[in-house]
Amino acid sequence: MMQSNLRSRLIIGLVLAAISLVSYWSKMQVNPVTGKRQAVTMTPQQEIAMGLQSAPQMASEFGGLLQDQKFQNYVKSVGEKVVANSEASKSEYQFNFYLLADPETINAFALPGGQIFITAGLLKRLTNEDQLAGVLGHEIGHVIGRHSAQQMAKDELTNGLLSAAVAAASDPYSPNNSGAIAQYVGKMITMKYGRSDELEADKFGVKYMLSSGYDPERMIDVMEILKEAAGGNAPSEFQSTHPDPDHRIAEIKKALAQYKKTGKLEW
Repeated sequence: MMQSNLRSRLIIGLVLAAISLVSYWSKMQVNPVTGKRQAVTMTPQQEIAMGLQSAPQMASEFGGLLQDQKFQNYVKSVGEKVVANSEASKSEYQFNFYLLADPETINAFALPGGQIFITAGLLKRLTNEDQLAGVLGHEIGHVIGRHSAQQMAKDELTNGLLSAAVAAASDPYSPNNSGAIAQYVGKMITMKYGRSDELEADKFGVKYMLSSGYDPERMIDVMEILKEAAGGNAPSEFQSTHPDPDHRIAEIKKALAQYKKTGKLEW
């Protein structure tokens, strides 16, 4: 009887896993900018709609927009300059740039479709326009790289495989053990993908700084600022969705060396 139940669970698990994998691979598209194949769950129009709908709530999480039009215009003008001088200007996305009021949080992020935010806490640590261009170029890169839509597809795959693992391995007399293991594996998969996206966005940032006439070396300054801000409280790279700043600096230097040698960046 126990063997029969185990066999049934394994069959159910395999079927669920197969369905999840087929669904994931059916979403594959080639990104026209990077040339990479990636699974995405939404069309660009759906990404734009999601970003526009989410923007007010996201802004409220950081104290709303900073009520200083001079600084809002500064962030907007730099962001628009980077867009205008890159392939982002030819994309379907609608880019808007906002300065959030939060003076303590050091962060910048992009919503799907082109809504881009930077906190006052990060802006006040930047010392020149080139650094700001690097931060905004990085976030524009997340949009052009379709990282949000890609992450949603990966999350769907992860959740599907977790369900398959639980169905196949769970013991009705001891349900907690396999579930905990499956959750841990899923988190590791998700964090790996997050680090890869961050490194790609850094390369986009370097590319867009170059095309906009900014000094790409200042992107290294931004990494140093983030490193200093984290102090000794940053988790290890293995435990974080973001690469370690020193790793990011090494990759940026590698990209710059490649550009100086070949005149282009490879993806």
